[in-house]
Amino acid sequence: MEPDGDQDTDDLPLRANANQIRVRHYVLDLTVQLHNKVIAGSIALFLEPVVEATDGAGVGLRQTDMARSPCEGYMDSSEALVSGESTVNESASMSNCGTRAGPIPETSPLSVGTSLESTSDDGDFTLVLDCCDLDILQVEELDVTSVPSMSNLLEEVRDRHPRDRSAAMLQRLVSMPSAHWRRQHQLFSECSGAPGNPEAGPVEFHTDRWSLRVKKRGITSPVNFPRGLRVSYETRPAGRSIRWTQDQDKRVCVYTAGSPINNRALFPCQEPPVAMSTWQARVRAPGECVVLMSGENVALPIKDGETGLLIWDYYVTMPMPASTFTLAVGCWRRAIAEPHTASWSSGRHTGTCSHSDYPCRFNERSAWTQRVVPHRVFAPACLLQKARLGVLALLPQCLAAAHAVLGVHPFPRLDVLIVPEGFSSLGMASPHIIFLSQSVLDVAGADPAGGVADRSVLGSRLCHELAHSWFGLAIGARDWTEEWISEGFATYLEDVIWAKAQELLPVEMEEQAQLKALLRWRRLSDELQHSQEELQILRPNMEKTGEVSDCGASLVKHALNPDKTFMQVHYLKGYFLLTFLASEVGECQLIHFFRQFVMKYHGQLILSQVRANERFTSQAKFICFDPLSWLKSHKLGFNDHIKGKEIAPVIHWEKLTSDRLVLLLELLLEEEVLSSSTLRSLNTTYHLHTQDAEVRHRWCELVVKHGHSQAYQDVQHFLVHDQAMGVYLYGELMVQEKADQQALARRCLSLVQEEMDQSARRVVEEMIL
Repeated sequence: MEPDGDQDTDDLPLRANANQIRVRHYVLDLTVQLHNKVIAGSIALFLEPVVEATDGAGVGLRQTDMARSPCEGYMDSSEALVSGESTVNESASMSNCGTRAGPIPETSPLSVGTSLESTSDDGDFTLVLDCCDLDILQVEELDVTSVPSMSNLLEEVRDRHPRDRSAAMLQRLVSMPSAHWRRQHQLFSECSGAPGNPEAGPVEFHTDRWSLRVKKRGITSPVNFPRGLRVSYETRPAGRSIRWTQDQDKRVCVYTAGSPINNRALFPCQEPPVAMSTWQARVRAPGECVVLMSGENVALPIKDGETGLLIWDYYVTMPMPASTFTLAVGCWRRAIAEPHTASWSSGRHTGTCSHSDYPCRFNERSAWTQRVVPHRVFAPACLLQKARLGVLALLPQCLAAAHAVLGVHPFPRLDVLIVPEGFSSLGMASPHIIFLSQSVLDVAGADPAGGVADRSVLGSRLCHELAHSWFGLAIGARDWTEEWISEGFATYLEDVIWAKAQELLPVEMEEQAQLKALLRWRRLSDELQHSQEELQILRPNMEKTGEVSDCGASLVKHALNPDKTFMQVHYLKGYFLLTFLASEVGECQLIHFFRQFVMKYHGQLILSQVRANERFTSQAKFICFDPLSWLKSHKLGFNDHIKGKEIAPVIHWEKLTSDRLVLLLELLLEEEVLSSSTLRSLNTTYHLHTQDAEVRHRWCELVVKHGHSQAYQDVQHFLVHDQAMGVYLYGELMVQEKADQQALARRCLSLVQEEMDQSARRVVEEMIL
């Protein structure tokens, strides 16, 4: 039975039949209409029938052209792919629709074929794209034989039957070697504007809740399906992939907010992670706007003579899942710092890449020595100074530290954007761009004595998002339920990178690591006690992790559960697993392993069963690891942090760091009674209402627990301006059953509900209403 996204389930369906036909390249041509909250335009899809294999180590290798080896030159297999002859083992045929009884064979590729999921009642093959909340206006086949610049390719296939020429030309186009990517992108762009091909017959389409289905009468195989399509469409104002809101200057903006449904409400696409593709996009926006995207280039806008809009062009040459496409359009301002010279260090590439052919930075000698990639920081005008003094000041040293720990930066440049208040996370990393919550900036008053402010929240968050360039983006999870592969590694590495950026002494690094581990242990313990057990499992699909139906469709368990959005169990369990490995082999050895792992698997998708190194292949430890039991059996110095008497002689209590303040407040939260005078004294001593967001969060919890009405304004400020962290504070206001606190919760929701993230709003409304 086809995976479905029923209203009563919290699983997300991935409908695309990416195991049969795959989008190799997208060309988007979009216009942002701020006045009516619509993005309108078209997307051209360049397709190729698929064969799929694994490398014998649980790693998915995309092989739409079996004749071309990774990182090697082009060998034409278009003869077989256009004529319909199989290029794979005949014995590896498809069965009827359904989930596989076992994992994909490690040595035999899947053949090109059909299943019931991709075949209509009349036997025609159907291209299935993930799609929702879009108004599809037209789908047409591209007549690329009419494109003048394709004339050379047309001459090569002149002897073909007219109906086969377009497919043969596009097969040659998508198979061009990466050395010719500029020419390839130019041809993609020109072909995307080709007229429709009425002589080839109409293209039929229809949409349902989760998909767009496209077919042509009489086409029964993906091999004979059109290779070039253009879909004209419009987004909807309430579409869940993008957020129409106001920035902190009260100006309209729109951005991709990391929705649980990913980008299917921005453009029709193939969302299974294995459906990696390249893309290029042209976006038209009002002249006062800046368009930022997850592209490799720094776009220089040009004015459209007809509309007066500015045109921004971006592209990527590294194949990535469609979910990583990121867009932000608004009146952002760029933070400018003193001229900075890129920092370099010695190094050289040793080894070979194992991914498909694309222009890889790991093969560029200059990339190996580039410690700091070019970077820019953008923010609304009212936050520009904070962004300059905070993010822009820290970013070079964090980039250099990340390079020192993990090696080559996988992406050639980086933009950082401070997003609107309704953003539901502290940060989100995408290729070439990071979104940051304004909550990480609020540290201006952190040191009342006038010294240097504690920037640990900002620094840690920057390092966490930078770590995703390697773990989460350059190396991704083949099954989205294994998010711990991305988040666990990033959480562990944020400490290593941030310590390197601070240039801490070994004893300081150890102390900071111990304190972080303690705080995370407390957070994990609390989350395990107060969340659904089924949401705590690192691999909810267990031995079926990575399995999909024959056509490639699947379900992502619990992806639509709003509570899961705000849980950290996958971050923390993954972090403690890696901390355990470090305790076994040593941190230096573990980091060395990470670098080797990146060299071997960048540009690929993995499962947790990947056999990377004999020293790290204990599956029993890997899967059955219990972080709480391990912590209790290891001496991490936690008692010294917890027992106030033991640490009092060596701690300057009036100058606590942010992390120590968080620990102090968490311990005070365990007290049944604290008087108003005690709370006033605490705030006076530490200026808690001006500290970073982590400290202010605990302060607000203390205020709510003890009914300290004199500081209710601090709670309201937090809920309005730190929406990424305040969700469960609403629940604490309601559970106290105090009329004034419940009124405060309802008042705060009324102030922010229009700009609040949909998942956050749903959770809060369930608490309050």
